[in-house]
Amino acid sequence: MVQIYDTTLRDGTQREGISYSTEDKLNITKKLDQLGIDYIEGGWPGSNPKDIEYFKSVKKVDLKSAKITAFGSTRRPKIKPEDDQNLQAILDSGVEVATIFGKTWDLHVTEALKTTLEENLKMIESSVRYLKEKGLEVHFDAEHFFDGYQANPEYASQVLQAAQAGGADTLVLCDTNGGRMPFEIIDIITFIKEKVKVPLGIHAHNDAEVAVANSLAAYEIGVKHIQGTINGFGERCGNANLSSLLPNLKLKYGVDFITDQQLKRLTETSRYINEVANLTPPSHKPYVGDSAFAHKGGIHVSAILKEPKTYEHINPELVGNQREVLVSELSGKSNLVYKAKELGIDLGQEDADLSEVLAKIKELEHQGYYFEGAEASLRLLIERATGDYEKLFDLEGVRIITEKTEELNPNSEATIKVRVNGNQVHTAAEGEGPVNALDYALRKALLQFYPELEMIHLIDYKVRVLDGNDGTAAKVRVLIESSDGQETWGTVGASTNIIEASWQALVDSIEYGIKLKRDS
Repeated sequence: MVQIYDTTLRDGTQREGISYSTEDKLNITKKLDQLGIDYIEGGWPGSNPKDIEYFKSVKKVDLKSAKITAFGSTRRPKIKPEDDQNLQAILDSGVEVATIFGKTWDLHVTEALKTTLEENLKMIESSVRYLKEKGLEVHFDAEHFFDGYQANPEYASQVLQAAQAGGADTLVLCDTNGGRMPFEIIDIITFIKEKVKVPLGIHAHNDAEVAVANSLAAYEIGVKHIQGTINGFGERCGNANLSSLLPNLKLKYGVDFITDQQLKRLTETSRYINEVANLTPPSHKPYVGDSAFAHKGGIHVSAILKEPKTYEHINPELVGNQREVLVSELSGKSNLVYKAKELGIDLGQEDADLSEVLAKIKELEHQGYYFEGAEASLRLLIERATGDYEKLFDLEGVRIITEKTEELNPNSEATIKVRVNGNQVHTAAEGEGPVNALDYALRKALLQFYPELEMIHLIDYKVRVLDGNDGTAAKVRVLIESSDGQETWGTVGASTNIIEASWQALVDSIEYGIKLKRDS
């Protein structure tokens, strides 16, 4: 078996831009427990008030399997363990498990701690023993172990033996600088296993992009305690990514350490933690990314529709993810049939409209359209080609004026004339720029006929220049994301005129949204 030790709430927060509230940390703790994590490192109770508050609050959380762990350092030089504030803070936190780190690299002992090698060994042994005598389970994190071993193998071994003498339950070997290769991990652990009897652990950083590989290499030679963070969050380049390690261990190595149902929570948990951290989930992350099981090439799609194993190493549902088929200029008929089915449209391989739609998509993408992030526009395109499209209004004319003087900020006004069910509407609106004014004017004209518009809001607007060589005359692509508070959808437009591109995406957004509300 294997022990999974999560340090998302402590080491993971050292990533730039991440700061969790106490409530955030409690909610993440619940998610990790549901995932089947064995140990959740809640923070360093001696370092800040927020972590102290977390340890008080987490006692009220009903956890099914996880043990909450407090992190800290060994005692300071020349101080008794019972007089050390950090060790006392761990005890005051009320946890049953502690992880303390100590210096393994002689360079850090003499230059950073400014103490002797012998005193460092005493600090480690006495600190571990003190916590053990208080009834705690104790993991010892051997900081910079692999670099320390390379510099002074004998002293690095003595550090582990000191922690073992103090009664440590696990000796965790840390690749703190994240630069070791798997072959080095294997060689050093193979040697060190002969020096100690206590179970070993691995804590890998990802500076050389091999943290997951190093953790798996350690597992292969008998290390059963593995530390990491969800999504690989951590300082610099991050830590070993548990979002990859968990499925690798269960699905590739056959280690039955969490249930199938727990593994199905992986993608949800990964994306939830990204959301709480206010980070956009990387779409190409293995197992949990939106694109992890996305297929674009027509030959690939044709094959997976017959047998998914042809281009998927696992069933995406095993990790709570799903297959995605993209429609683009690389698509074949299989892509379009699959995507149309997802959108609720029945298209057969021999449907006469299929070739027409496919040709239109390829023509539009050549012009700069991009349907991978604009499935609402794709659906309307298919409906137009198959004759299922219902036009909600006709544009008879639009005029946009932007006025600017040196004294005043720019002011935009859009005047629009549309016809709805035989009724002509002529109205105008001002906005923060020409596109905003156009949006307001169109909504103002249509609202009396389609009150559903009141619920539909634009939530994202992106413009991309497609060929910068043409300067200000370059073709642009506009992507709009809209929502009715329950669902979101994307639309696209492309033109050398940014107003025209915005109009195309805006009209698709409104028409799709109105139809969506009517059908619901």
